[in-house]
Amino acid sequence: MNNFVFQNPTKLIFGKGQIARLAKELPRDKKILVTFGGGSVKKNGVYEQVVAALEGFDYIEFWGIEPNPKVETLRKAVDVCKREGVEFLLAVGGGSTLDGTKLIAAASVVEADAWELVLNPSLYGGTLPFASIMTLPATGSEMNRGAVISNLTTGEKYSFYNTYPVFSILDPETTFSLPPFQVACGLADTFVHVMEQYLTITDCSPLMDRWAEGVVQTLVEVAPKVRANQQDYDAMATYMLSATMGLNGFVAMGVPQDWATHMIGHEITALAGITHGQTLVVVLPGVMDVMREQKGDKIVQFGQRVWGITEGTKDERIDATIRSTEEFFRSLGLATRLSELGVGEDVCAEIVRRFRERGTLLGEASNIDYRLVEQVLRQRM
Repeated sequence: MNNFVFQNPTKLIFGKGQIARLAKELPRDKKILVTFGGGSVKKNGVYEQVVAALEGFDYIEFWGIEPNPKVETLRKAVDVCKREGVEFLLAVGGGSTLDGTKLIAAASVVEADAWELVLNPSLYGGTLPFASIMTLPATGSEMNRGAVISNLTTGEKYSFYNTYPVFSILDPETTFSLPPFQVACGLADTFVHVMEQYLTITDCSPLMDRWAEGVVQTLVEVAPKVRANQQDYDAMATYMLSATMGLNGFVAMGVPQDWATHMIGHEITALAGITHGQTLVVVLPGVMDVMREQKGDKIVQFGQRVWGITEGTKDERIDATIRSTEEFFRSLGLATRLSELGVGEDVCAEIVRRFRERGTLLGEASNIDYRLVEQVLRQRM
């Protein structure tokens, strides 16, 4: 097991009716900016609950943070914060709303442009405190430091790291009206988050291996229930908490991490506009196949413990594990090939060009270069 330091200060407030806790958790002496996405919270009753809880608070609203939040939109919110003297932020919506809010919070206390802050972390100069009401389980953003920000002008998408939310409220009932495609992508996103932290080497941390496998097994078990009935409170609660636990740092303690699937997936989203979780479903089986020599022992372990694959040669077990993983994604109703999504050779060539020019090296061993990225993409056509 590698050395590590772990700290997660986010207060997690979970369960039905918990949005009313806002009145107790928010600072009454601070001016608050409440950030929203496209308006779905007005259809599922969340907005009304938030407004009721904020009675008596000094707050203003900012609407329109997109899926894959665009820095062009976030700059407008930063201007509002600086102009209005905002002191605290509350994100209400999915992971993209919170991701965008993390950048708003950081960019509001520095002179640097928001995109410069994404590209150059040395410009980071602190942050406004922020919290969240999470309505779309997927990113784990409600209990981690990370965010992913897009630039519409340049067609780029990069990770950004701020501090943790002060608190996050998760009410599974807010997920009941989500579009099934978004739920499927959220399940897939959670699954791949765990795999990025797990599918590296064996015998590093038996405890973290079992923890990661437990989250993945739970997703596999609960997915059919979620797909069959999104009003099943216990199933949606299990899915929602799995998304949080999959990327709040717990399963990453002392183990190497990969993240190649995400980095390749981000480029597909940036260039082709494909939903994030859907890109991961396409890419992960390709990474597993192309990197089978390096990851083979862990793939075999994963196949045995999660899919019950115990017979055959090592290569046969790897093949069967990859097939089972792809079949699970198919069971969610998601495409698993680039051609199914209308992503052609031109997009793949541009992704390879970008990795080549950047000199990017991905994976737990930093040995996935642009040539291997090209192999992954071709394998998934």
